[in-house]
Amino acid sequence: MKYRIKHMNIFRYETEVEQSLNTIRLKPRNNERQRLISHHVKINPVSMTRENVDIWRNMIATFFIAEKHKELEVTSYSHVSVQRAPYIYQIQFSEEMRNIFYSQLFREHYLPYLTTSQFTTMLPMQLESIVGAIGEPDNPVKFACDLMTYLYNSITYDPYATTVETTANEAWILKRGVCQDYTHIMLGVLRHFGIPARYISGYLYVGEDDNLVGDTATHAWVEVMLPGIGWIGLDPTNNVEVLENHINLCVGRDFRDVSPIEGVYQGGEHTLEVKVQVEKIAHL
Repeated sequence: MKYRIKHMNIFRYETEVEQSLNTIRLKPRNNERQRLISHHVKINPVSMTRENVDIWRNMIATFFIAEKHKELEVTSYSHVSVQRAPYIYQIQFSEEMRNIFYSQLFREHYLPYLTTSQFTTMLPMQLESIVGAIGEPDNPVKFACDLMTYLYNSITYDPYATTVETTANEAWILKRGVCQDYTHIMLGVLRHFGIPARYISGYLYVGEDDNLVGDTATHAWVEVMLPGIGWIGLDPTNNVEVLENHINLCVGRDFRDVSPIEGVYQGGEHTLEVKVQVEKIAHL
């Protein structure tokens, strides 16, 4: 599938801003299932960007605005081609995979994705409750799929219940939240039981499927590492495996590693308006 993506961020400041320094993560990744065809960013007030790669191999760009302004608009335009990923439900967790999965070398290599963070930490009683409902993680493939479905059925999608600062255990208590919350909770559970998992930010193409949610801004989901297979995507917000409707933007340990835009400025409070449009295209 090929997609055209327009991602607009508009900051409106309470008072005139003297200057601002900003970092953006708006360039989709190239990987084994996704090819970036073209990408450019338009910034108003006009500013030059400087690109580099972070520790997670995300492309980031920084820019500085010295002139006074009351509004900052950053719009990203991307064309991406996505291939269908393997069906996780068809993967058999073989004895060879099991031996690698529980080896010390495997543990050490994926240690960053086995370590909990401020946003992904769950309380012991919460973990016990979840395992009591879906069973022990003897088979990480089945456990990850069962966990995705359990979270989908246990949490109500509510864009007003949480903020970007809400942690996994707080969202689980509320049983309400958005894709970031579903993802943080799932990461916390998987990592606690020794299953390497990472946070993915990106875009979701909904099309005519009214059952999918998460296309009005950047979306988030989980990727699980399986020996011999690679990273497999699971979307607990929609209870679907990641096939070809999901477009990968950035990867990290949690939302803090993949925030699309952040910065510092001299001035008063601000509001942020985000608009995302994902369009499927036949030809470029």
